[in-house]
Amino acid sequence: MNVGEESTKVVATNRKASRDYFLEDRLEAGIVLLGTEIKSVRAGQVSLRESYVRIDGREAFLMNAHIAPYDPASRENHEPKRPRKLLLHRREIVRLFDQVRIRGRTIIPTKMYLRRGRAKLEIALATGKKKYDKRREIAKRDAAREVERALRRKGRK
Repeated sequence: MNVGEESTKVVATNRKASRDYFLEDRLEAGIVLLGTEIKSVRAGQVSLRESYVRIDGREAFLMNAHIAPYDPASRENHEPKRPRKLLLHRREIVRLFDQVRIRGRTIIPTKMYLRRGRAKLEIALATGKKKYDKRREIAKRDAAREVERALRRKGRK
């Protein structure tokens, strides 16, 4: 590894996020974790499927994210879906809070990764998609796939 390179290991992604939401601003946030939680994160035992970010006053919390209990810890383990504090600058929290007050907007985590041994969370300001938006996106994807197939068939002949 060269000097200046950062090693980043993606631990979990929220694949449903881009399907169910229009993702706008993205931010990186640190997470306050217990010892058993970081060990489970390093083992990749994380699910962001139903999680979201809630802002209480001047603090942001990751809600409903599942970090599996760390087996060797036995009694000293953590609660898998407990709220976890996010580390953001105050101005970022204020800006996010102002945006969330607009109807239909929310903050969702898109991926969790390890950078220099620290757990980080990529969060995005999101607007919910309607059913017709999802259908339109599927139709575009299918059309692009058909064009790609036609070009490949034409290239073979």
